Amino acid sequence: MDRNSILFALTLVAATPGVFAQNLDWEDYDPPSTLVVPENPIVRAKFPFIDVHSHQYRMSPSDLDDRVVEMDAMNMGIMVNLSGRGGSQLKAMASNIAKNHPNRFALFTNLNFNGVDDGPWAERTVAQLETDVKNGAKGLKVYKSLGLTNRDADGNRVAVNDPRLDPVWAKCGELGIPVIIHSADPKPFWQPHDNQNERWLELKTHPRRKRDDDDPAPWEQIIAEQHDVFRKHPNTNFIAAHMGWMANDLGRLGEVLDDIPNMYVGIAAIIAELGRQPRMANRFFEKHQDRVLFGKDSYRPGEFPTYFRVLESDDEYFPYYKRYHAFWRMYGLDLPDEILKKLYYKNALKIIPGLDASLFLE
Repeated sequence: MDRNSILFALTLVAATPGVFAQNLDWEDYDPPSTLVVPENPIVRAKFPFIDVHSHQYRMSPSDLDDRVVEMDAMNMGIMVNLSGRGGSQLKAMASNIAKNHPNRFALFTNLNFNGVDDGPWAERTVAQLETDVKNGAKGLKVYKSLGLTNRDADGNRVAVNDPRLDPVWAKCGELGIPVIIHSADPKPFWQPHDNQNERWLELKTHPRRKRDDDDPAPWEQIIAEQHDVFRKHPNTNFIAAHMGWMANDLGRLGEVLDDIPNMYVGIAAIIAELGRQPRMANRFFEKHQDRVLFGKDSYRPGEFPTYFRVLESDDEYFPYYKRYHAFWRMYGLDLPDEILKKLYYKNALKIIPGLDASLFLE
């Protein structure tokens, strides 16, 4: 057999399921578990829930109709669309909601933090915020560009706690609306991309997520800037998206929550972190049950059951749906009903104004 024939045969072996292949890349090594334990997939949440972290860029009447069918199937009572954009776009979306499904959707507005020293930025931005709230916005969503890519007129990074932004945070408190804010990204994105980095596979498959340790500032600095804003504005409720990227260190996160009473956290995109530490996560939820909100982030109905299974079941050793995010297996938290209710809807009803509580009558 010539060299080309041998190479072709090895390729077939490597690509054929169930066939031993010595040259199998470890990234592709993902065998089904032989562990035999009870499995209880959950496709519908035990209680109606509010997804406080969704992104919907199309909200025509037909889009809303389609979403409601999917929401009903999984027992989602209210979807909070964080991509309200603001201005005329938010007004149009709010109008469609009011005419078609007024109780099932809520909108958060968005602001532009570039050029904060360009003329009367604060006055203009606060005025837009007030108008958006009059037009139906229930809160403000701040993207991770603040602290990472937003620049002032001189080209300098706009820090999360830049004092020029203080009028915005204060106005949110006056208006009684919460701010959900995404600052930084997972800490390993700032660390060396080597065999000691738990996000190695994600950074290999998504290399643009990798940052130098000071690009554009250290991770610890950006997170500290976020917490500084929370402390400076105690009359405003803040929701740290993605549990503030500290779901892998719940002890530290708990200390921060103890220190900042107007801070809440959302669980969007970090369910795999909770699922790998069921005992620690249970202790965290027991102590901080009034400060955690349900959220999913990317809207893919097929992924919600993993959240339900982690939160509600006592299943053992089941996979996450994105291996490059989490190569480990997860365990159900089997949260008590009262904690589930707070997580699913009670905490959101408490801090997001104007939601229809009748959808969650017990």
